[in-house]
Amino acid sequence: MCMVIFAPIFAICAFATCGGYFGHLQVKVDCADRRQSNLSINIDFGYPFRLQQVYFKAPLCDAKREEIIFLDGDFSSAAQFFVTVGVFAFLYSLLATIVYVFYQNKYLKNNRGPLVDFVVTVIFSFMWLVSSCCWAKAISDIKTATNPTQVLLLISACRAQENKCTATQEPLWSRLNTSAVFGFVNVVLWVGNIWFVFKETGWYKTGQRYPTRSASGKRASEMRQRLYSESSFDQPEESFGPQPSRQDSFNQSKGDFGQQVHRQGSINQSQVSFSLPQTYLGKPVIYDRENKVASQGPMIFVNEM
Repeated sequence: MCMVIFAPIFAICAFATCGGYFGHLQVKVDCADRRQSNLSINIDFGYPFRLQQVYFKAPLCDAKREEIIFLDGDFSSAAQFFVTVGVFAFLYSLLATIVYVFYQNKYLKNNRGPLVDFVVTVIFSFMWLVSSCCWAKAISDIKTATNPTQVLLLISACRAQENKCTATQEPLWSRLNTSAVFGFVNVVLWVGNIWFVFKETGWYKTGQRYPTRSASGKRASEMRQRLYSESSFDQPEESFGPQPSRQDSFNQSKGDFGQQVHRQGSINQSQVSFSLPQTYLGKPVIYDRENKVASQGPMIFVNEM
């Protein structure tokens, strides 16, 4: 949500304060003979800060002519890089806002949207960091190149002690300083947004699918197992006492019932009837030649239709 709300705003503030800067410097040269004095030398510069192309005219006190002086330094690469990152970050944040609001289902389909958003967010975080650091260094160099003391040293008449040279107006740096601050604010914003985008990816969901059991959870499970084992051993012993007698009576009734089923099966085989198949698992009876019971064992009887 912070990406949707604040990213476009801070991106606009960053590249607007940098790209719209305009600096003005004014110096004054007073020659000793008062004939070639120039009380207003205006020096204007701005984005993209190619100072080697900025020039002004200064008087030569020893002759009736003027010289053309150029400033030193080219800081267009850092300034343009900073503005380019800001513009593309603004456009991407607007696109992400539209997708979040109107195409949420397509964004989450097949987990492609969150993965692409995560990769792009990491890239923009890195680009904001690099561009902000380069731009902060460039601002420092621009201040040095346009320092009134440094500019006056470029004028030949000011290097003579009999002439007086002063700066009547210096450029304001608050706007450039603000642009650098907005750049680092964007760094913090995009780096913080990495976590929120990562939570929407399948990588985070895969890690949460099998969570590790904490120490408290292990202690609780051990306590439940201990209580269960103690409750099983605390049952009264009387419940186990009458089992042998029950087992004997069950075996006797089981033998009698097996003989009855065997006889019933032989009768059903001799008769022709339409009955459903019956299955019985009992002890078969084996007879010897004298029709005596020889042994009994488990056997299955099936009445076929």
